[in-house]
Amino acid sequence: MKQSGAGSVGWVVRTGLRIGVLIGAGFVRACAVAAVCLAIPVLWGGAVVLGIWWGVANPWSWLVPVVIVAVGTPVLARPVCRAVRYLVARWTGTVIPSGYREAGPVTRMATGYWWNGFSYERTRRDAVMDQKWRVRWLDPANWRDLRFSVIAPFTAGLVAAVPPGGAVAAGFGLAGAEAGSPLVRVVGVVALMVAVGSAPFAWRPVEPVAVRFLRPSSAMALAERVEELTAQRADVTVAQAAEIRRIERDLHDGAQARLVALGMSLTAAQRLMDTDPDRARALIREAQAGAKASLAELRELIRGIAPPVLSERGLVDAIRALALDIPLEVEVAVAAERPLRLDPPIEAAVYFGTAELLTNAAKHARATRARISLKRSESSVVVEVWDDGRGGVVVRPDGGLAGLRRRLGVFDGTLEITSPPGGPTSAVMMVPCESS
Repeated sequence: MKQSGAGSVGWVVRTGLRIGVLIGAGFVRACAVAAVCLAIPVLWGGAVVLGIWWGVANPWSWLVPVVIVAVGTPVLARPVCRAVRYLVARWTGTVIPSGYREAGPVTRMATGYWWNGFSYERTRRDAVMDQKWRVRWLDPANWRDLRFSVIAPFTAGLVAAVPPGGAVAAGFGLAGAEAGSPLVRVVGVVALMVAVGSAPFAWRPVEPVAVRFLRPSSAMALAERVEELTAQRADVTVAQAAEIRRIERDLHDGAQARLVALGMSLTAAQRLMDTDPDRARALIREAQAGAKASLAELRELIRGIAPPVLSERGLVDAIRALALDIPLEVEVAVAAERPLRLDPPIEAAVYFGTAELLTNAAKHARATRARISLKRSESSVVVEVWDDGRGGVVVRPDGGLAGLRRRLGVFDGTLEITSPPGGPTSAVMMVPCESS
């Protein structure tokens, strides 16, 4: 019985602590949401108070408050919306894309002027400054932020203000209960109960309100998608041109040179066939060796363009064959009930992406072991490449990993890398697809 009583007391204490933490965290979050959402209405109220203090009879007393409201509202709208997105993402995990217009590159023209996407300027500094202000104030997202700044105070802000407002009312009511009537004490107790009871829930309406009114509009999302596809098309064009140059260089410096030497050896052997048969046979043997070397080089070149095992046996067997060629202890795990066959472009992108990640693990990370995990769902394929290297991977804009991320982006794929200093490193590639 004593143990049962002690266990009941412990359960009550733990439950009370959990409730207290829930109420305390909710109260802090409600205060934060109220402070952010009511910032602009507080500005409006301050402007009105300033106008009244200046004097209603003064004919110019309305000018300063109007200027404060007209300038302060658009200036505060974007910081308020950024703060709301941050709070929602931190507390609920819901990431709301900002949809703000990004500044493009500033290019110097042959005339010496700088083009910023809007106008020509004499100096780069003037072009950047002009572009900054045009992007900031001509962004369609400004109207969305202004709309949210007007809606939020009367929805999420009003609800979030209940706990702090109740706490303030309870403080005044209980502090003045000694000198006041019993009704004041009752009001203070009720206000305290309202503050405590609503604290865990008062901040939560900010998420649906922010998702509804802060997400990019369809026009903004379409414009952003067009810009993304334009950049991807440029990357694909550059990559194709570089690949064509690589193939031409490999053929010119390798197989073509060997074939030219092969033709010369056969011509010389033909001339020496009657006068010096031994020398002719030696040249023919050299030509045969050159033909074998040329064939091996052509096969290697073809493998770099489209590995035969990939088209013949599929992605899984191609990755297993790739793992055998890497100087690491590589484990391949496949979570699929049936053979994993995808569209050829997607298979090639995933294969070469896996090859690049394994090469980096062996060459730069000094890893000894690696693991490749392939998973397939109805709408995507996920490949994770893990290694026990030294970690600290940094994705540089002009590096191979950034190029891999762009190549996957052509298929709406993603590359996420987790690589703390000291390792291990985990790279996850996800490509949406319909498998067959």
